[in-house]
Amino acid sequence: MPRFKPYSYNQMKLIPVQFKDQVLPGTFEYALNYIVDNELDLKIFEPRFANNITGAPAFDPAILLKIILYAYSRGITSSRRIAQCCENNIIFKALSCDTMPHFTTIANFITTMEKEISSLFRDVLLICTEMNLIGKTMFAIDGCKMPSNASKEWSGTTKDFQKKKEKIEKTIEYIMNKHRTNDGNEQLSVTMKQEEIKHVENLQKKAKKIQDWLKKNEEKIGKGGKPIKSNITDNESAKMKTSHGVIQGYNGVAAVDSKHQIIVHAEAFGAGQEHELLKPIIEGTQENFKAIEKTEEIFKEADITADSGFHTENNLKMLSEKGISAYIPDNKFRKRDSRFVTAERHKKEKKYQPKYFTAREFQYNKETGKAICPAGKELWLKCKNNVTSNGFTGAAYMGRVADCKACGKRTKCLRNPETTLARQVVFLDGGRKVQEESFTKKMIKKIETIKGRFIYSKRMGTVEPVFANIRHTIGLDRFSLRSKIKVNTQWLLYCIIHNLKKIHTFSPQMAY
Repeated sequence: MPRFKPYSYNQMKLIPVQFKDQVLPGTFEYALNYIVDNELDLKIFEPRFANNITGAPAFDPAILLKIILYAYSRGITSSRRIAQCCENNIIFKALSCDTMPHFTTIANFITTMEKEISSLFRDVLLICTEMNLIGKTMFAIDGCKMPSNASKEWSGTTKDFQKKKEKIEKTIEYIMNKHRTNDGNEQLSVTMKQEEIKHVENLQKKAKKIQDWLKKNEEKIGKGGKPIKSNITDNESAKMKTSHGVIQGYNGVAAVDSKHQIIVHAEAFGAGQEHELLKPIIEGTQENFKAIEKTEEIFKEADITADSGFHTENNLKMLSEKGISAYIPDNKFRKRDSRFVTAERHKKEKKYQPKYFTAREFQYNKETGKAICPAGKELWLKCKNNVTSNGFTGAAYMGRVADCKACGKRTKCLRNPETTLARQVVFLDGGRKVQEESFTKKMIKKIETIKGRFIYSKRMGTVEPVFANIRHTIGLDRFSLRSKIKVNTQWLLYCIIHNLKKIHTFSPQMAY
């Protein structure tokens, strides 16, 4: 049998530590330490402090920034864990010079950084520009939906919350009545009674939480004028559909340069739909380059690509007015792809049976101008050549009230037979009106060209790996804060980490 030297992990050894020797050249922490000390303008944090004459000395923002960014680069976002690492981990001790800030100091620094975070992001972006990491030929825009520190169970409209409160109150009433009925029952132990009382107290807290929220907050109204879901824990977050199910969180949108996948602008939104998010991202990108390069012509030579979630007529009109070359397909883009011509034959045939009579089931003679319903009754002409749909003109016919009331096919013909008196049908037989070509059709023509499909094909390979790196490689796969301001700060910190890792990869001089 071979013999090995004995060893044990259950031992301690006191050794002298030189902090600067622990941050090894070539590592990410070395590059981070150099960049924070030499490249970032930390004077922006000075207005926070008013202790130049009185008060205790504060932690240096450089120290806090180093340990926060390093922790985020390792997928650690909890302030308690960051503080713990500063006590136990030699790299954190070296970066913080063994100052060991309390977790409340770290949490407060992160959550109150909304004024400084944009400047820090631009400082890092300036480094990327000086290193020639930004090509400025194509920017890909996309969103990354991530859960936040909010419960989707507490989402709903005012009506939903009122129903939930009533349901909780009924449950409380039921438990209390049950408790009174069985008050003298010796079979119920003291523990069972205490658990019931505790359950009632928890339900009462939930009911009070809903009541207090309803008093302080108004109903959120959507674009269509209808109520949309709010959230009690974080009312600025949104319920979003993702490939992994429904989440309660924020949509982190980023504009990424195609050369080395540098994020040039980022912002978090509490909105699942991306239709309204394109304009602020475009304007934010322009502001960033205006701040670091003093130029407003960043999109003069660059193309914009985004997926169909950003495609609307208004967005395309906005881009056209700004003179920005963009490639944003509509939602039928892939169906027009020649590679998917035979895709339908692989799908199961769906036999669609219309619930109500369609206009095709009505007989219409254009020459005589007569229309007959499926029951054989003649309709009367309500309006001729004055009805338009998609640029076509047509005539509207309507059934006689007496015929429709006595018709046995009434339920098959009318959606609301109890309130609707007679069926109306429109026959589009007129010519198409001459209309100006929409921005959507112009985009379809542009993107269907060889050049258009080539440029758009680079979108996914530009922006999707960025989100994969942030979420899966680094491990920043959720937001731990609440409210749009704080979540936006955290999203920018995530993006700063991504850009810093790019700088570390492509700039050996900053790592040695």
